[in-house]
Amino acid sequence: MKASQRLLVKKSVNPANFNKGGLEKTLSAFSLTMMGVGAIVGSGIFITPGIIAAKYAGPAAMLSFVIAAVVCSLAALCYAEFSSTIPLAGSAYTYVYTVFGEFLAWILGWSLISEYLFAVSSVAVSWSSYFQNLMSGFGLKLPTFLTAAAGTAGVSGAGFNLIAFVVVLAVSLLLVGGLQESTRVNSIMVIVKILVIVLFIGVAIFFVKPANYHPFMPHGVSGLVKGASLAFYAYIGFDAVSTASEEVKNPKRNMPIGIVGSLVVASILYVAMAAVLVGVVHYSKLNVGDPVAYALAVIHQNWAAGIVSLGAVVGMTTVLIVMLYGGTRLLFAISRDGLLPKVFRTVSPHTKVPVKSTWIFGIIASVFAAVIPLDKIAELVNIGTLFAFAMVSIGVVFLRRHETLQQINSSFKVPFYPVLPVVSFLACVYLMLNLQAFTWHMFGIWLVIGIVIYFAYSYRHSRIRAGLRAKKSKS
Repeated sequence: MKASQRLLVKKSVNPANFNKGGLEKTLSAFSLTMMGVGAIVGSGIFITPGIIAAKYAGPAAMLSFVIAAVVCSLAALCYAEFSSTIPLAGSAYTYVYTVFGEFLAWILGWSLISEYLFAVSSVAVSWSSYFQNLMSGFGLKLPTFLTAAAGTAGVSGAGFNLIAFVVVLAVSLLLVGGLQESTRVNSIMVIVKILVIVLFIGVAIFFVKPANYHPFMPHGVSGLVKGASLAFYAYIGFDAVSTASEEVKNPKRNMPIGIVGSLVVASILYVAMAAVLVGVVHYSKLNVGDPVAYALAVIHQNWAAGIVSLGAVVGMTTVLIVMLYGGTRLLFAISRDGLLPKVFRTVSPHTKVPVKSTWIFGIIASVFAAVIPLDKIAELVNIGTLFAFAMVSIGVVFLRRHETLQQINSSFKVPFYPVLPVVSFLACVYLMLNLQAFTWHMFGIWLVIGIVIYFAYSYRHSRIRAGLRAKKSKS
């Protein structure tokens, strides 16, 4: 076998093994939808609409979210077909392993590890900031060196964000208690978060001034598109839902509903928030750190500001739950293939949860959140996600041509094939090319580290390659 063929050895998929992964099937379509909404709708819904309106799209910010949702839905449809066809843990990593081979799967899996790891860390830092604001309202305040990482503005010497550290460990503790319990807590928090958003819309809509919608597109189509590019990143997170496919009761039906349904619900919330926000306050005044709280102050409804802050904290907690969950299931899937040590695939016989994987991932993320400034740990999230979106989108073309997978009856097929997957792939690549040079440099360093680990450990411990060696020795 040539070197290139050895690197691109593909994972065989046997439908008979779909129910033998050791993980318990407990998730319904509702649980998946709540997971998706929990991952997509975080504190950003209280901030992003104002920034997009003030800097780029003006009152047309609502349309920017619509455009972003349409682009994101292209990738979501591709994920839905894969997850209903191959209901195994690992999300895009597993899909790419099946259609493109091991080396590309490892590269993608390593990229996704950065997405989940840095997403959890960055959200934990934001959670800490919002929580401190809530506590300050009660006159409680921790010393600065215990609430901000070293390198953060205003912090000299060593710093340790204790609140960010603790909240990640607390979510890890919740997850090791069992998936059913975790999803129940997540669903309750998502409902609370939606109610807070609806409360703001219900209060503020009576103060909308039609004059604030003019001019509707002050910066033209270019501003609308730039706003959509920023809005796109508000939607990333639904891919974490696909990591749960092995723990879903009826993946052929429930996975497409969960992925697409969560995107629809999130889109409605974002568009509604943007529409009301720019109607209450002129878009030129929304370039502030907390535009929703500012809008409430403008209309003299300060009583709701505290509730909105609580909603932001709850919203970020659900993001932590889902992204931490996604990261642990990704590590589980990679370890099961032998590309990472077996400690990551050990499942508790009582809770049916990869406990060791959850704690290891949680501890690393908590340390990152505690000691690295937010602007440094948030850089790798977007590029890792877009890389996964691009590979899954173009992967659908190869999925349809896969001899074994053609025999698997998928309940969902991407419409307008092959145009839609190709368009989705090109859109993701375009957005990747528009990311900052610093992001690409960091991504390159991360990939080099991953390639070293692959050839130092993963290549030699691959279970698929071990099977091929065993067959060769027998023949």
